[in-house]
Amino acid sequence: MAPKGSQRVVKKIVAENRKARFNYEIMDTYEAGLVLTGTEVKSLREGKANIAESYATDEGGEMWLINSYLPEYLQANRFNHEPRRRRKLLLSKREAHRLQSAINRDGMTLIPLKIYFNDQGRAKLELALGKGKKLHDKRESEKERDWNRQKSRIMKDNR
Repeated sequence: MAPKGSQRVVKKIVAENRKARFNYEIMDTYEAGLVLTGTEVKSLREGKANIAESYATDEGGEMWLINSYLPEYLQANRFNHEPRRRRKLLLSKREAHRLQSAINRDGMTLIPLKIYFNDQGRAKLELALGKGKKLHDKRESEKERDWNRQKSRIMKDNR
């Protein structure tokens, strides 16, 4: 058996929301489980999920993932799932309460960053608590990204 410190964490990323960091200022990230049916898990393992336009919200004291797209599993026949159904998020009570208060009080948004399978084979969702960027903030982050890219080219050429 390997020592405790040398265990590697394996994450198989299934879906990623790449525009989230551009459109939102990320304050904090959380890991949440997902309540899925069998065909949804099989569909996720095929890697064709999309969370680009989805968000999380609280309803009745529970957290829900809204507007995420998991395509139907083709071999499932009539036992298939609804591709855009709401999916319940599994969070501890303390985390859920903290997120609910941040959403209601501060006007923040819960944005899914990625869906992945952890080392035990369970589907997890990485959520971010963020605030929407204004247009000038987006321009500023784009300028900074372009400058960093240009700077790395210059440094590479000077070697």
